[in-house]
Amino acid sequence: QVRLVESGGGLVQPGRSLRLSCVVSGSWLTVNKMGWYRQAPGKERELVATAISDGNADYADSVKGRFTISRDNARNMVFVKMSSLKPQETTVYCCKAEIRTKHTDSSGRAYINTDGYWGQGTQDTVSS
Repeated sequence: QVRLVESGGGLVQPGRSLRLSCVVSGSWLTVNKMGWYRQAPGKERELVATAISDGNADYADSVKGRFTISRDNARNMVFVKMSSLKPQETTVYCCKAEIRTKHTDSSGRAYINTDGYWGQGTQDTVSS
């Protein structure tokens, strides 16, 4: 069973930085795209940044130039360094990974799925 666990959240002053980490554990074939999302109360979940296995990354326009996503494929981890944080960025940040896993159906036949797996999220509070 695949599990994602985030860490690194907490309280930080406006303008300061925070680094989040996410580690994947369990059993899988490959880990494809990994990323970070956030969802403020009453708002839609929004993409923060994603990175594929070769490191190519995409960012939300609102975080470009301030956030940096990175991966450690050997340790099955993804990070996001968030700089110049703003109070309105106080919310829960979640890690997501697209993972290929092997399964066996009721007939004993093996098949492969690619699914999105989510972590529980970590609360980040930007406040003075």
